[in-house]
Amino acid sequence: MRIGIDLGGTKVEGVALSGNGTIAERIRMPSPRGDYRETINAIKELVSLLEIKTGAGSSVGIGIPGTVSSHTNLVKNANSTWLIGKPLHDDLESALNRPVRVSNDANCFALSEAVDGAAADASVAFGVILGTGVGGGLVINGQIIGGLNGIAGEWGHNPLPWPGADELPGPPCYCGKEGCIETFLSGPGLAADYRRAGGDDITADAIVAERTPRAETVLKRYEERLARALASVINVVDPDVIVLGGGLSNIERLYQTVPRLLRHWVFSDSVDTVIRPPKHGDSSGVRGAAWLWPDAG
Repeated sequence: MRIGIDLGGTKVEGVALSGNGTIAERIRMPSPRGDYRETINAIKELVSLLEIKTGAGSSVGIGIPGTVSSHTNLVKNANSTWLIGKPLHDDLESALNRPVRVSNDANCFALSEAVDGAAADASVAFGVILGTGVGGGLVINGQIIGGLNGIAGEWGHNPLPWPGADELPGPPCYCGKEGCIETFLSGPGLAADYRRAGGDDITADAIVAERTPRAETVLKRYEERLARALASVINVVDPDVIVLGGGLSNIERLYQTVPRLLRHWVFSDSVDTVIRPPKHGDSSGVRGAAWLWPDAG
């Protein structure tokens, strides 16, 4: 049995994954926002509950909204900022009394979809998170490519490509820079663009549901920005499949409009890259965390 934990900004989810990849048990609880010690306790509680329910000892993999530095062994680049600078990996191994594997949540998402999801037929898969933040994970031949600095796939903290004059310098980002892709393509980024267009302070889901001329203009602008940003990934990595995840991946029109827009930005006479929704939906990240131990179970 494999246990996967998805440590999100609003919830912590845990699953017990059987040897054939089916979810045997699932538990969710609110994320202890701003409290590092309670975060460790919540993960420990989830693992304990899952093992009680399944009656089996398990490997544990954890997806986090950041990464663990190979130099310091401390968390870096986390939009759940209370994790930054903390020895999360070491503390979890101590709390759970076993080896633990920790990876970026977008890497876990990409791994899940590459193992038996929407990119199972792809040699090179790029998994995208479009949610509270914007992240990405790269999987080649079933293996996560983390990179020398542990930041492979972090397209959300590059500047928005080919910006117009009205997009410069861009909104401020928590990373300290301005105009990051995340500030435009995250859920909060879409909501902020709607407010700049004179709209109310509403969620991204409400914007999609609104069906007004203002909402349509904002959504078309979002699609064009997403196409530009993904084109920059294709120009560097040239993946077979891009899988969209996160809350905004539920916007069905993206799968029709964005592929058509890519040809304006990709450095090729044709664009054969396929963009797909996730097969495992919002379970992909937590499943991928469990698959960090491919030989367990």
